[in-house]
Amino acid sequence: MPVQVRSLSALLVLGGALLMVVTPARAAAGEPPAVAATPAPAIDAATAEAAVAALVAAHGEAERGRIERGVEQVRRLWRPEDGDAAAFAAFVAAEYVPRGDLLDATFERFEFAMERIGGYMTSLNRDLRRGADLDLGPMLPLDRRLAGWSPDAHVSDDLYATKIAFVALLNFPLTTLPEKLAAGPGWTRRQWAETRLAGNFDSRVPAEVNQRFGEALTDADSYISGYNVFMHHLVDDEGHRLFPEGLRLISHWGLRDELKARYADADGLPRQRMIQQVFDRIVRQEIPAAVIDDPRWDWNPYSNAVTVAASVPAGELAAAGIEAATPPAVADPAAREPDERYRHWKDVFTAAAAADPYSPDEPTFIDRRFDVDREIPEAEVEALFESVLSSPLGRRTGALVAQRLGRPLEPFDIWYVGFKPRGSHSEASLDALTEARYPSADAYAADIPRLLTDLGFTPEKAAFVAGHIVVEPSRGAGHAFGAARRDDDAHLRTRVGPHGMDYKGYNIAIHEMGHNVEQVFGVTTIDHTLLQGVPNTAFTEALAFTFQNRDLELLGLEGPGAEADDLAALDTFWSCREIAGVALVDMRVWRWLYAHPTASPAELRGAVVEIAQAVWNDYFAPILGQRDQTLLAVYSHMIDGAMYTPDYPLGHLIAFQIEQHFEHADQPFGAEFERVARLGRLTPDAWMRQAVGGPLSAQPLLDATAAALDHVTE
Repeated sequence: MPVQVRSLSALLVLGGALLMVVTPARAAAGEPPAVAATPAPAIDAATAEAAVAALVAAHGEAERGRIERGVEQVRRLWRPEDGDAAAFAAFVAAEYVPRGDLLDATFERFEFAMERIGGYMTSLNRDLRRGADLDLGPMLPLDRRLAGWSPDAHVSDDLYATKIAFVALLNFPLTTLPEKLAAGPGWTRRQWAETRLAGNFDSRVPAEVNQRFGEALTDADSYISGYNVFMHHLVDDEGHRLFPEGLRLISHWGLRDELKARYADADGLPRQRMIQQVFDRIVRQEIPAAVIDDPRWDWNPYSNAVTVAASVPAGELAAAGIEAATPPAVADPAAREPDERYRHWKDVFTAAAAADPYSPDEPTFIDRRFDVDREIPEAEVEALFESVLSSPLGRRTGALVAQRLGRPLEPFDIWYVGFKPRGSHSEASLDALTEARYPSADAYAADIPRLLTDLGFTPEKAAFVAGHIVVEPSRGAGHAFGAARRDDDAHLRTRVGPHGMDYKGYNIAIHEMGHNVEQVFGVTTIDHTLLQGVPNTAFTEALAFTFQNRDLELLGLEGPGAEADDLAALDTFWSCREIAGVALVDMRVWRWLYAHPTASPAELRGAVVEIAQAVWNDYFAPILGQRDQTLLAVYSHMIDGAMYTPDYPLGHLIAFQIEQHFEHADQPFGAEFERVARLGRLTPDAWMRQAVGGPLSAQPLLDATAAALDHVTE
């Protein structure tokens, strides 16, 4: 997952979201700041019309269109505290800039200023989060407070108070999503940069609202980062331990990847079933609170019984930051965790919805997520997902999976990895290889030039990019923290265990490195820094997938085979199908929250279970044979990502189209990756047409899957 603020716009929209940790007292309250009704414009229409007439008289009829648009953009967000009608008229008269050299100079000044403001705020937030994000030892109370401070929270207010925001609105165009979709393909790079500049100021959300949203997200992220299970302390009904000592896995990523890894083991099935049971307990909030990140208890996830562990390795205690080997006295060790999972989710919703009154054009967070952040209408995204989920290719692929497994499918087979080349390698052998190669984060950093060269980047370009990536050991599962100014570096965070980087950590590192390379090209070498980044998070996920898909090649374990393309299509389709189901659950839960804004965490839990089961029964039970499963609701990004999960299936669809394009490109992977990464933050449709020559669509994946099934089963 990328944790990045690619522009000042992102800072203003999110208020530093994903970059802050809330203090415990405020998190417990779970109350949003008071929300007022959307303020009416402080300037009447007659005053605005008079201002337009005066400007047209001064600058000529040729400027009328720009003048009318600019004056209305300022009027719309002008508040009484900004000044009376006379102050408004004086401001627009003094600050309007007609076309020409002066407007060009004004644009250049703005572009530089926005890069510096957004860039330094990004790096400052990253530095303040070091103790919370990096594996520097036990997290200190001070770390939470430093990460909880949001130095950027008042940037938007300050830019309005100084009227810098109004200068941008007066002179550069705000554009709606329909305008971008209709006219954008014909815009110049400068026109795209101008609309991104004005887009920084398309709403005026108070700092305390932005602050609360950031706090809620990072409070949830802190909760998720500590949600680990010590696998050796899971026991079945016969008291058997199925996992080795010291194996501490974060939910959901680590547990899911462990489940995937067990497809390579002859005796992996009982382990996979046990992990599925753990997932169900987590979603239903039935997991005993005592066993979360505490190795001093043994837990049977089937019966939900908890007993004191007979012995606890010192390494496990150290990993959990626990000093005493004896567990504390607990009246009922099997008592379930309170509805913390759903309290965090509800807090994120409440904080996000607090901005609704200040965004009249996108009056819900759902609207802002799709129309502003993704710039793809929600209905279009849902239709893409349903086209994958409802395709009859699902049944055909499921039958092939069952055939390859030699048994009926079970619910956890949504994570089947047998189409991947690594399905033929045991997790132990992969761990041994990666731990020997990468005993530390520094060892991985030193190997980045070689990794990039093997991917097709020139030695000079590989050295340049590697010089702009800092590798650090992560406290959580891992993430990429991009820069937002040319002279800053992207940061790669992944878990490095006491024996080195295991295969899970390596696989994540390759994925996050894909984010980083895109971040370097999209920030450091792009023509307009106002366009830094890619259209939305799904695109950075897609580009990261193109790296992750080559992880075994970079270990020297795989070369292209006759079935490589077919297997890649089947793997992408099966993976996309799974995560599209997750995304539908996420989207439907947010709709439910808007319909039930005062629901309790317990009521939200019940709704999530029902929604997850409904999506499962519609799209998965007919293929996997069991109804009413909850697995689709286990993803941690549902809790701390604020409807982030739709970016994953979008990323799979985009990545598949990009991979197909790379296969037929006239230049090496590295050069073509750089070209598309430097297209910048256009709309998804414009980006796809320039990058791969066609619109975003599920059809290329469906066509390739159908062909692959014909080839593999003929």
